[in-house]
Amino acid sequence: MNTHKKIFFTATTSLLLISCGAPKLISTPIANIDTLPLKTQSLSGDELQTWGSADLVTDTIPGMSINKAYSQLLKNKKGVSVIVGVIDSGVDIEHEDLKNVIWTNKDEIPGNGKDDDNNGYIDDIHGWNFLGDIVAENLELTRIVRDFDSKFANKKLADIAPADSDDYATYTQAKAELAEKIAENSQNASRYKEMLTQISSAHAAVSKVIGKEDYSRNELKELTPQTTEMQQHVGGLLQMYSYLDGEQRIPDLIKDIQEGVTHFEGGLESHYNLNLNARKMLGDNPEDITDTKYGNGDVDGPASDKKANTKHGTHVSGIIAAQRNNKIGIDGVANNTKIMVLRAVPDGDEYDKDIALAIRYAVDNGAKVINGSFGKYYSTHPEWVQDAIKYAASKDVLFVNAAGNEGKNLDETEVFPNDQTKLEAEIADNFITIGALNFVYGSEMVASFSNYGKSNVDVFAPGVKIWATTPDNTYEYLQGTSMAAPAVAGVAAIIRSYFPKLTAPQVKKVLMDSGIQTNNSVIVGGDPSNIKKFPEISKSGKMVNLYNAFIMASKL
Repeated sequence: MNTHKKIFFTATTSLLLISCGAPKLISTPIANIDTLPLKTQSLSGDELQTWGSADLVTDTIPGMSINKAYSQLLKNKKGVSVIVGVIDSGVDIEHEDLKNVIWTNKDEIPGNGKDDDNNGYIDDIHGWNFLGDIVAENLELTRIVRDFDSKFANKKLADIAPADSDDYATYTQAKAELAEKIAENSQNASRYKEMLTQISSAHAAVSKVIGKEDYSRNELKELTPQTTEMQQHVGGLLQMYSYLDGEQRIPDLIKDIQEGVTHFEGGLESHYNLNLNARKMLGDNPEDITDTKYGNGDVDGPASDKKANTKHGTHVSGIIAAQRNNKIGIDGVANNTKIMVLRAVPDGDEYDKDIALAIRYAVDNGAKVINGSFGKYYSTHPEWVQDAIKYAASKDVLFVNAAGNEGKNLDETEVFPNDQTKLEAEIADNFITIGALNFVYGSEMVASFSNYGKSNVDVFAPGVKIWATTPDNTYEYLQGTSMAAPAVAGVAAIIRSYFPKLTAPQVKKVLMDSGIQTNNSVIVGGDPSNIKKFPEISKSGKMVNLYNAFIMASKL
């Protein structure tokens, strides 16, 4: 799984009781939450850009009550600074809305080529880049096929030594899936290219008649076609408008389709390409966890294109901690927060070694929360990552994990990283897994792509059409559980800031127990026939809510 893969065509509760002395804030569940009127109107542009901060009661939007918490609970309060380690694709540390919230290693002297703080990393000013100049990578299943092909190709199970039977089974499964993925990506690339040609041609013809490219749906409807060909163009474009949300128009759709072409063609060139071995350029041994002398301090990626390939990590970081109240861009969830950048997630599947070392770096250098918006369904060294998670637990660090974007039930399918051994007992109590919510309260409130699971997903948070920072001082909508996890990481950072004595397991419990619960029946996995009660698709059965979490934390 590539947790941050693109989804195309993208389109709390409390009572204030006054008693003798100071007002007392009490968080209570609303018994009739499911009788709230559903929002029937489309979200406005402003509402869509900030829906994750909305309040379900006052706005009928399933946000996390961020604005309500800041205005009623956090006002005039001071917390301690909290470091959040962002293990991702890298971050544009010069972004106008992030540059003031990037962590700086004050014990390291920039550019002197020395390990001044003796932490094993030279010139690690804002974190560490475990990928060096690597951008595109294989998926793990491709690496498994390539690495085991000389050993198992053209052999049957009867030819395999008992000691190799597990590796052979993994190889066989990966090889079959690889062939399927190559065929699927080839087909999708062709389909998207055909769509791009047709829609671009129709758009060019209509734009010429209307006199502008940025025409509205109503303007398109009012156009009277003079030829059969133009009639087909108009009809096709009107149909395409059904894929657009809010203020999006045909040029936005063309951009999305072009991104689809790039995604599928890029997958064939990198994710599923047996001839690509990008790791060679690092010079380390990825099979040796003790070989740590690799990478560099350039956390915004390779010099050839420092910004273009950090979109995912920049977006994630903005959700967590984009500078609040600076009248620029967006307000991140958390104040009092510094982002430690750990570049370890390529365009492809991450190496277990990089993730394990990134977790340990974050822990050893002061992070109290780690965000992991990545994941995969094959892992050759899961024990390295799990040992790192247990190490984080021993140092009281919370790990916030994205559930994944394949619409799978994680009680039936193992995903990595996780805090379990083959879907059995948990190995640590500092690991929380996040599913994604849609902005529509009701049966469609769970994102169609979000993984779920009564045992293996802990809680849900906003993850569809999230507006946040992207490289070169820009802002975009992205979606995925990759966006839901940092929303929760931001809430966790606030709790750890204002209640620093709470342990990581206590913060996890607060996030889960204080959320909003609904008994709504919801569509899961994007399948209208797959209907479940909301409490049945995560361990808590709830949606993260900062307002309630703050109040609950204050009582512990």
